Amino acid sequence: MRIPNYYAITSIVSFRIKDFIKEYNYTIISPLVNTLIFVIIFSTIDNYYSITMNNMSFLKFLIPGLILIAVVQTTFDYSSATLINMKQIGSFDDFLMAPITRMEIFFSFLISTVIIGLFIGLLNYFILSFFIGLHLLEIFFSLYYLIVVALIFSSLGCVIGFLAYKWDTQSTISNFLITPINLLSGTFFSISAVPDSLKFLFIYNPYYYVVSNFRLAFYNNFEYDKYANIFIFIFVLLFITFSGYIFYSGLKVIK
Repeated sequence: MRIPNYYAITSIVSFRIKDFIKEYNYTIISPLVNTLIFVIIFSTIDNYYSITMNNMSFLKFLIPGLILIAVVQTTFDYSSATLINMKQIGSFDDFLMAPITRMEIFFSFLISTVIIGLFIGLLNYFILSFFIGLHLLEIFFSLYYLIVVALIFSSLGCVIGFLAYKWDTQSTISNFLITPINLLSGTFFSISAVPDSLKFLFIYNPYYYVVSNFRLAFYNNFEYDKYANIFIFIFVLLFITFSGYIFYSGLKVIK
């Protein structure tokens, strides 16, 4: 059995993280400014109308969702955009000719993107906490759900980046799949505000449980739901397995 090339994996992970930080204007500052604009707008609305959601101010309810939105967009966009760009300029061929398997390439991208997602999540938490006051987190579960989100959407980003050759495809997936999932999974509203006839869209949506549980862990009133977390774990495992299979098989991308 072949021993994994750990040196190659760590080299790729290190390179991608350095590349992410080097492009900080696009990768860090721009998403953070967008999030701050959301917070400023909704804090103004919250102060004027005094909206409450689940027995807390609307801004406190909103901020955990905004943190997850930032992590989702970053992990999907960076993993998919990097792969498409590498294929267009030809540098992805260097990876394929190197003594490293396609699965090792996949896990290198996955690990580096999860680290980037955690960094973005913690950075947004630190900045946005000034709007609601710093407080203790259920740190284990908060990090757990951030990692879960990063794994799901970095896996999806790797698949799209691996299969797509045009930016149009990546933009289409981002605009018509990622953004609706982000906005319509309880990030901006409580499920109690949804008509009963539509609640099935949330009950069978694993990302809704991630958002809901992360919000509870964010405000230190988390209650562990075994069945919901098993559902989330199975979904993540299936997603990573499917994404790994796409890389392993190569499909029509690798001849």
